[in-house]
Amino acid sequence: MTEAPLLRARGLTRTHGNARPSLFSRRSLTTALDDVDVTVREGTATGVIGESGAGKSTLVRLLLALDVPSSGVIEFDGTVVNARASARRLHWLRRQTGIVFQDPYASLDPRMSVGRIVGEPLWALDIDGDRRARVREVLSSVGLDAAAADRYPHEFSGGQRQRIALARAIVHRPRLLVGDEPLSALDVTVRAQILDVLAELRRDGLTILLVSHDIGVVQNLCDEVLVMKDGRVVEEGPTEKVLLQPQASYTRQLLASIPAIGPRRGEGQ
Repeated sequence: MTEAPLLRARGLTRTHGNARPSLFSRRSLTTALDDVDVTVREGTATGVIGESGAGKSTLVRLLLALDVPSSGVIEFDGTVVNARASARRLHWLRRQTGIVFQDPYASLDPRMSVGRIVGEPLWALDIDGDRRARVREVLSSVGLDAAAADRYPHEFSGGQRQRIALARAIVHRPRLLVGDEPLSALDVTVRAQILDVLAELRRDGLTILLVSHDIGVVQNLCDEVLVMKDGRVVEEGPTEKVLLQPQASYTRQLLASIPAIGPRRGEGQ
């Protein structure tokens, strides 16, 4: 693990113009993200927590150049990310990153076979090699049989579909995996299984940025945590320190709304 930041953002702000109430009135603005700084070190896992509407998903979209910031600078491995660039010019960033969304079924094209879904980044990003072999390899790595490549999303359970989505996110061997609430649509047992897969990927050196409402998941997986409220980061630092010794009143309120947090898995056993 290196101390060099893989991903760094400074002063990220995103505002949206509201509809004018009348023809001659001025357009008001809504601030979804307000002057946010983020640093993700390579080889680590960073969690982002906060209530709905805190700006977590907006932050993820900006960091991956899926949306354009109103102000601020994003750097990936020292290279400035220009979110206004063409899709072709952003290939370099797409090769380095992968994302898993909340709803596995909504993010998978039901008309495509699993093999085509998982292999899509290899073709889209012009990645050389035996692409079909890589698809089989990555399906196996997330706990699915290679024969799954010939089937379709509707033939799988919710947990299996999320494994397919995860396979697609890592098939091109990205350096950063971003999860935007990837576990919240799953039941407790399946959530634990997917968490184990993520933990294994992290042990293999993959850097992870995880947005989650489940603070227990963040505690088990992440080294660092950011707490967001109303588009701003109100507290950040090592996971154990923030979750067990919170300094911000909002963090304390957030933690008070969930069951008591105990040791990480494997500690004290």
